[in-house]
Amino acid sequence: MVLIAEDNSDDCLIAMRAWEESRLGFDVRFVHDGRELMDYVYRRRKWHGSLDLPLPQLILLDLNMPRKDGRRVLEDLQGHPEWSQIPIVILSGSRHPRDIQQSEMLGAYDFITKPETFDEYQRMITQLGQAVLEKNKRQFA
Repeated sequence: MVLIAEDNSDDCLIAMRAWEESRLGFDVRFVHDGRELMDYVYRRRKWHGSLDLPLPQLILLDLNMPRKDGRRVLEDLQGHPEWSQIPIVILSGSRHPRDIQQSEMLGAYDFITKPETFDEYQRMITQLGQAVLEKNKRQFA
């Protein structure tokens, strides 16, 4: 399962379409900001009592979101033993070196500037998905 934290509904639609067209078979779920992601992690609010909340194999995290931004989410997830092992890829419109450095310092697996075209986005999704599948294959071999 891939969990995507993104506050822009157009970017969510693009991501869903790219994952579908990748044909890699991932279940993709969305949260709309960092606070909602943390609610998912801790099974709070709308996820309280939910039995169908798998750990993601990959988290795509926007940096600049309302209520709780990606930097604070990275900090919080590093303190959660079960979630700190999940690769978190920052997917941001930013190209600022400070954002990249800070994300790496906070434990991001990678920092990717949002692609400008759908074809570029789909290539990125396919590469990320294949990397996750390869990692899982090695882990269970």
